[in-house]
Amino acid sequence: MLQCRTLSLSLSYDDKMQKLTLIRPDDWHLHLRDGEALQAVLPHTVRQFARAIVMPNLKPPVRDLADAAAYRDRILAAIPAGKQFKPLMTLYLTDQTSPEDVLAAQASGFVQAVKYYPAGATTNAEFGVTDIRNCDPVFEVMQRLEMPLLLHGEVTDKAVDIFDREKVFIEQQLMPLRQRFPQLKVVMEHITTADAVEFVLVHDHIAATITPQHLLYNRNSLFNRGIRPHFYCLPILKRERHRQALLQAATSGNPKFFLGTDSAPHSRDRKENACGCAGCFSALHAIELYAEVFENANALDKLEAFASFYGPDFYQLPRNTEQITLIKTSWRIPDEVPFVDSQLVPLGAGSELMWQMA
Repeated sequence: MLQCRTLSLSLSYDDKMQKLTLIRPDDWHLHLRDGEALQAVLPHTVRQFARAIVMPNLKPPVRDLADAAAYRDRILAAIPAGKQFKPLMTLYLTDQTSPEDVLAAQASGFVQAVKYYPAGATTNAEFGVTDIRNCDPVFEVMQRLEMPLLLHGEVTDKAVDIFDREKVFIEQQLMPLRQRFPQLKVVMEHITTADAVEFVLVHDHIAATITPQHLLYNRNSLFNRGIRPHFYCLPILKRERHRQALLQAATSGNPKFFLGTDSAPHSRDRKENACGCAGCFSALHAIELYAEVFENANALDKLEAFASFYGPDFYQLPRNTEQITLIKTSWRIPDEVPFVDSQLVPLGAGSELMWQMA
C-alpha cells in the first residue's frame, strides 16, 4: 500500500471562516505549451503553485533528456521576475523510447516521470504509443528506478464508445500492465470514472490526479441548451454517478488521490469551431475552483492534503513550506483573458466563485 506520512496540518481558518490558509500547492498535471503561449499562461500557475508536472506533448514532443532540458530552460526564462516556480519535467513515451533514455532522464534530477499517450488519443498524441507492450523494456527500467509512469488512460479503438474508453483501457491495457510490472509506480491522470477510483483503491503503487472540471461538472454540461465547447476535454466528462465517485475520492483524505488540473489552454477560435480542441483552461483560478468543490462537500479540512501533501509524498519530493491564503469573497470568473493573438475562455466563465486567492 502507498505509505502516507503523518500529516502536520498547517490549514487554518479565521473565526468566521472568512480566510483559509494552507501550504502552497503543486499542480501534478499541467499543459504550459511553448513560445508566446507559454509566456501568456505561466504567470497564472506561478501565482498559485510552487511546482508542476509539465506535460511533454509539444510539436515536436519532448522525447529525450536534451528536449526536456531545453524546454525546462524556456519555462524558467518565462517565470515572472521576482517569482519562484519549479517545473518538473516529463518525457513523452513513444515506440522508440529506450531504457537508456529513461536512465539518462532519471540521472538528470529534473525529469520526474514518463508520460504515456495512446497514439491519437488527445492533443498532439499522434506520436504516442501504438502498442503498450512495445514499451515493456522501458517499464522494466522504470520499475527498478521507481520512476512514475503517467497514463492517459483511454483506448482509441473507434468501436469503443467515447464514454467507455477509460473503463475499457483499465480492463484491456492497465490490468495486464499491472500483472507484468506489479511494482511499477503509476499515476492514472485526470481520472473520470468510478471504475478508475476502484482500481486505484485496490492496487498498490497506483495513484491518480483529479481535475476541477471532472469534480464540478458532468456530461450534461456539454449539451446545456446547445453544444458547450469550453467543457469539452479528454477524457470527456462522464455521468453524474462518476462525478460523485470522484468527489468522494478527492475529499476522502486518501493519499492516493491528489490535485492535477490538466489545464490545457486553447484559444477561443480553436475551441469554438467545427472541430473544437479538447481541453479546459483552469490555470487562472484552479485553487479557487478546488476550494469551491471541497467547501460544497463540507470537506475544506481535506483540501490542503489533497492539494499540497499527497502529490509530493507519492513523487518522494519534499513538501512545500510557503503558505497561500484564500479569502471568502464572491467574485465573477472573467468571460475571457488575453492569449497571444486571441483569448482564452476560463473554465466556468461568467459564474461566481466564493473563494479568491489573496
